[in-house]
Amino acid sequence: MPPNPSPKSDLIQPWPQALAALASGQVIGFPTETVWGLGADARSPGAVQALSRLKGRPEGKALQVCCADTEQARRLAESGQPLFEALLTLLPGPLTLVAQASSACPPWLIFEGKVGLRVPRHALTQELLRRWGGLLATTSFNPAGQLSALTWAEAQRYGLASVLLSGETEPGGLPSTVVDCQTGQILREGAVPASVIHTFTAQLSAKR
Repeated sequence: MPPNPSPKSDLIQPWPQALAALASGQVIGFPTETVWGLGADARSPGAVQALSRLKGRPEGKALQVCCADTEQARRLAESGQPLFEALLTLLPGPLTLVAQASSACPPWLIFEGKVGLRVPRHALTQELLRRWGGLLATTSFNPAGQLSALTWAEAQRYGLASVLLSGETEPGGLPSTVVDCQTGQILREGAVPASVIHTFTAQLSAKR
């Protein structure tokens, strides 16, 4: 299924094609508040594996999981993680929380006992999650080692998705900030500044 031809000619999003592609284990592309993303059905191990192969990620390395809301994210994380609970207050937003996975989290989404959880704030991504009615395994729209797509045209040139939704990212072009909620380590500084994360870790340390 080729990507839709142009972001300007499609005033109506190709929702039927995108949802059908996800249901059949294919990968779709969409803008987020950070960079363009690739997504696949998180409930299907085959679809998640296909996304990893398409991206060129090392085998066994987990992808992040996009959730519709914080309650959905909370169900996939083990309870009793203070930093995770504190940082949930920053979501929806450009932040990925790496937390200890709960028993409800599918094993193919877990890497070394942890799962990366994201609740995007981009209106189109939220609508995608609502229409899909489930979780999406996601990663940035680029082959491993190359720059992330920031525009529809860049996403189309990479040619990684069966269907492209139309839209724009937010200005800035920074990826999500990634935080290990067990150690407090910032694994990648992105759109949420490190100083914001340090404020939360300092407050938790002061309470101990």
